[in-house]
Amino acid sequence: MIFIGIALLVAAGLAIAVNADAGALVGLSQDQAGHIVPLLLVLILVAGAMFARRRPFGELIGGLVLSIGVFGIVLAGYTYRDEIMNVASRMYGELTPGQPIIDSRTGSVTFRRGLGGHFEVSARVNGARIPLIFDTGASAMVLTASDARKAGIDTSRLLFNTPVSTANGTGRAAIVSLDHIDVGGIVRSNVRAYVTENDALETSLLGMTFLETLSRYAVTRDSLELTN
Repeated sequence: MIFIGIALLVAAGLAIAVNADAGALVGLSQDQAGHIVPLLLVLILVAGAMFARRRPFGELIGGLVLSIGVFGIVLAGYTYRDEIMNVASRMYGELTPGQPIIDSRTGSVTFRRGLGGHFEVSARVNGARIPLIFDTGASAMVLTASDARKAGIDTSRLLFNTPVSTANGTGRAAIVSLDHIDVGGIVRSNVRAYVTENDALETSLLGMTFLETLSRYAVTRDSLELTN
């Protein structure tokens, strides 16, 4: 009972301190400091229960230190939750090149450079998941014939009468309009694109007809950032 009374007194004191914005002294807002009060109260009650059970002093101290450590980890995780999520997203991006790292605060999407030296972008074209290679040298979006078919385009009805230069040499392509493309949550409709003939291109390209609709895109050493 003594510990419960002490806990209530401590909680009341903390509530008064929070109301006086004392949390600002340790870099916490008033709301954040307010969330800490019930956590501290629980910690004090747990510590009181441990002492009330009359265990050896060394065991009590060990248990108290463990409780304080767990509380500190929980508090640190809550305080730095945004930073932890950003680090986790970056680790995920490193392990899975092509998958978007989305920053909801800035509206930007980041992709990590792949082992081949290219930026592979996982996109959805007309609902179909299609890997694209970022290429500012491509004047438009370019789909391989097989990827176009995945996106629901009937390539047998296309007119391949536009000459294009590819890594495999000169080929021909058909002009189409993509109903819907989604790159890491950045969505565009009615995007002009080329569909190449069979075997004219190995990988589809994320070209300028999509990139020019962005407010910004930037390439650093190992990352590609697209901003809606």
